[in-house]
Amino acid sequence: MTTVSVPAGWPATDEEARAVQDELRARLVLDETGPRPGTGHVTGVDVAYDDERDVVAAAAVVLDAASLEVVAEATAVGRISFPYVPGLLAFREIPTVLAALEALPREPGLVVCDGYGLAHPRRFGLACHLGVLTGLPTIGVAKNPFTATYDDPDAPRGSSSPLLADGEEVGRALRTRAGVKPVFVSVGHRVTVENACAHTLALTPRFRLPETTRRADSLCRGALREATARS
Repeated sequence: MTTVSVPAGWPATDEEARAVQDELRARLVLDETGPRPGTGHVTGVDVAYDDERDVVAAAAVVLDAASLEVVAEATAVGRISFPYVPGLLAFREIPTVLAALEALPREPGLVVCDGYGLAHPRRFGLACHLGVLTGLPTIGVAKNPFTATYDDPDAPRGSSSPLLADGEEVGRALRTRAGVKPVFVSVGHRVTVENACAHTLALTPRFRLPETTRRADSLCRGALREATARS
């Protein structure tokens, strides 16, 4: 497990954080298709918090994209690096997530975030932020639509409908299990929304949420329990 300090010069106010988002958004790459589903590696990242103890734990879990077997994993813990502000949550998570990714012994391939990419009020969610900083292809697969709206997709698995914000399509509501609430897929960096949906379906053979998210969620919760038990 890697221990992380808040980076020097990290934004301390909402205004500073929004300025960083504005600067990095200009570096987004949205015209690449991205890796083909079922090939190479795909990595899930997730975080868990203990706000009372001011601790955040991040996990990165690498799966073989064809078999969905775990091939590598890493965790990192640190102090929470930014207050809770909707739309700026990436600033609470990025330092520990980056540390977990950097500790991996394998190349991560496509990175799947438990959250948003373009489906974000400022069109720059965690998946976008992480993609720009690392250069990796990234997508966001969220449990709820945040501030976007959508029409319910048809019932069969694989059905989708546009995820809309201010009249703009920012992602897709995607049915990963027949008759079960959809997940909300959006592009982060260097992937198309069609390919992001194809990856999400490849990662959900049995459950609503991607295997990447399920494995990373379990690992970061374990890392948080271990870290707080020592404090």
